[in-house]
Amino acid sequence: MGQVAVDINGRKYQIACDDGQEAHLKRLGACIDKRIGELVASVGQIDDARLLVMVSLLVADELSDAYGELERLRKVETATAARVQLENALGERLDELTQRIEDVAVRFERP
Repeated sequence: MGQVAVDINGRKYQIACDDGQEAHLKRLGACIDKRIGELVASVGQIDDARLLVMVSLLVADELSDAYGELERLRKVETATAARVQLENALGERLDELTQRIEDVAVRFERP
């Protein structure tokens, strides 16, 4: 099991992680530290717990928006797939009707 030191708001936190996940965890920590820095710049330095809660809420809000967009895109994808199936079915039906019309036309042309 790996260990990573993550710097957030000037403090080091030792975090355990699966082997091979150290670099990823450091990037996540850097992302949180950046968000904390942005928050401190806008509201000032407050206690760490409150900063972490506020950043957690901001990240959760962004994640919620991302899930909503993903769901919207899935619905679009489903609707697009349904439209393609419908278009294919209509195309097949049109081919069948065209063939029937041609068959009728051939019968009328016979003496």
